Amino acid sequence: MFTVADMMTQKPYTLSRNDTLFDAKEMMQTRSIRHIPITDHNHHLLGLISQRDVLAAQDSNLKSIIVSHSHSPLEALLEHCMNRDVFCVDSHAGLKEAALYMQKHQIGCLPVVENKQLVGIITNSDFVAIAVTLLEMQDEVDPVEQEQDSLDDLGDIDEISGLNIERDL
Repeated sequence: MFTVADMMTQKPYTLSRNDTLFDAKEMMQTRSIRHIPITDHNHHLLGLISQRDVLAAQDSNLKSIIVSHSHSPLEALLEHCMNRDVFCVDSHAGLKEAALYMQKHQIGCLPVVENKQLVGIITNSDFVAIAVTLLEMQDEVDPVEQEQDSLDDLGDIDEISGLNIERDL
């Protein structure tokens, strides 16, 4: 059985509660990531900021909170706008269970925590990478079968379209 530890990103990029939304936006752009765990100096998970949170702040959903603390939405401290109700997973959890959990709760990532410390993160992008790998492996195992299936599909298209095309197989 594959576990979360087998596929998670170890030592993910993090920010502190005293960093700003601008810091989060900049890190997301430069590192091509969409989720940033917020941790304290002991790597304890405090919350999470997502690309959606940054966009919402820019879109003024958080202006009432932000205006009292700064001049621009992007100057807001993460401590005021991070998501504190974060679903987490243990590194020994099964990969399938983690994927089903993310799907059921419609979340884009699961921080991986051991002894209350952040040790990794697994995202829906990781699961897409797994799916691509499995599809590539299937192509290597069944290339002839897939080619025949494609040819069979052409026959179905002929029937649907009403065309009578002869093939030299």
